[in-house]
Formats: sequence, C-alpha cells, structure tokens
Amino acid sequence: MPDMSDRRILRHLLADPDASNAVLARRAGVTTASLWRRLERMREAGVIPAIQNRVDWRALGWEVEVSLRFTLDKTDPRAFDEFIAAAREVPEVTEIQTFLGSVDLRLSVIARDMAHWQQIYRARILTLPHVSDSDALMLVSTIKDSAELAL
Repeated sequence: MPDMSDRRILRHLLADPDASNAVLARRAGVTTASLWRRLERMREAGVIPAIQNRVDWRALGWEVEVSLRFTLDKTDPRAFDEFIAAAREVPEVTEIQTFLGSVDLRLSVIARDMAHWQQIYRARILTLPHVSDSDALMLVSTIKDSAELAL
C-alpha cells in the first residue's frame, strides 16, 4: 500500500507525466534516488502499470469512434468466449469490456470516415456471434479523459 510519500509522488506524476525524475523528486520532496526506488516498487506492485504509448488515431485520419453495447444470447454457454474471440479478430476494435447488468459487453471501434464505418459495421460487427441486442453510440467529443483521483 502506498504511503504518504508515494501518494505525493503519484499526485505529481499524474499532474505532469512528462516531468523528469529530478523535477518530480523535487516537487514531491524526496531525493532522486528515493523517487526511483519508490517508482520501481510501485511498478512491481502493479500500482503504476507498464508505460504505454497511446496513438492519437484522429491525428492519423481515423475520424469516427463508436461505442457499441451488446447483450448476448446466453443460452449457449460458449457465447461470451466465442463473441470475444470474434471481436478480437476485428482490427478496428480498440477496446473490449465486459459488464454486469443489462449490457454484457462494450466494444470501442474506430473508422476513417462514415463510409468506412458502414463497411466495418456490415462486414464485421453484424456478423459477431450470439448477439441478441446491440446499441451504438457515436463519440462526438471527449470532455474529460483522466485517471486522476484524489490521493
């Protein structure tokens, strides 16, 4: 469990993820060596996941983002596994999430434009197995995209 110094480091890391270790250590009130050890310990504990570079797909011309919600026909015990396996084969699916409740799964899908979205939807989404109901939400704008919580 992170102590107060770890939490202070995490607050500053979240506020400025590109800050150097020296700047981060100064802001958090610890030495650079202590910061490095604490960050390593938190990485090993899974508090800080591996660094992943994120691609801005809009900057590369992928203008359409759709969130698809699915309810599956659960009469087949393999429904979830077969649906997920098929969804993983769709290159434009960037995220797959499962839920408890009236919605079983959510897929995030990207497309270059509306014509491309229509091709993906007809050829790949409508053919996913075990779907009893679906709903599509097209992303208009992102107001907040943050993993920050009070620490």
